[in-house]
Amino acid sequence: MMSIECREISKRFGRTQALNKVSLTLESGHIYGLLGNNGAGKSTLLSILTDRQLPDHGSVTIDGQPVRNNDRALEKVFLVGEQNFFPDDMKVRRAFQIMNYFYPHFDLDYALNLSQQFGLALKKKIVNLSTGYASIFRLVLGLSVNTPYLFFDEPVLGLDAQHRDLFYRLLVEKFIDTPCTVLLSTHLIAEVENLIDHTIILREGKVLQNAPTEDLMAGTSTLSG
Repeated sequence: MMSIECREISKRFGRTQALNKVSLTLESGHIYGLLGNNGAGKSTLLSILTDRQLPDHGSVTIDGQPVRNNDRALEKVFLVGEQNFFPDDMKVRRAFQIMNYFYPHFDLDYALNLSQQFGLALKKKIVNLSTGYASIFRLVLGLSVNTPYLFFDEPVLGLDAQHRDLFYRLLVEKFIDTPCTVLLSTHLIAEVENLIDHTIILREGKVLQNAPTEDLMAGTSTLSG
């Protein structure tokens, strides 16, 4: 079965224990929510899952293959984060065009269509994009890349309400049309609670909850008045 598995992942930065023996399995065909407050270890975990950082202990596999320095495994996963890996003077359209060299299933026509919907200027240099449109640029990359595993790290920060709603709608449409495994890392729980079908909650580097969202919701109650 297709899945990403991490076993006993630990990572320390100086005196800070960012992750402490985290074990997870991300199965195909789900939209996962990776929830937790700032500093819970969400971004560190995503970086380790995509081989951008090394764990101090533990292992990660994608479809049974170790991720460490393994292009065959890493080409199956794409992380939308805050970092820009393109030259700053590169224009948006050119960045889309060269994506096919790294991700052969990247859909250029779809990326151009999404850019029009978001109002993203294709002729603008990446370095000159505002904070919001730099986020939109990365979101368009993620929605167009067509990898089996798609991770988003705080995807809507800097976006106005209209663009946030558009992203969530497009993500659901993409998931229906091209089934994949989606992992949304965010602390904006209220905005994603209706999207995710499985919830992972991190607190102080440990897994606090890991269960279907429906099961977690069934064990809660609301008090108002």
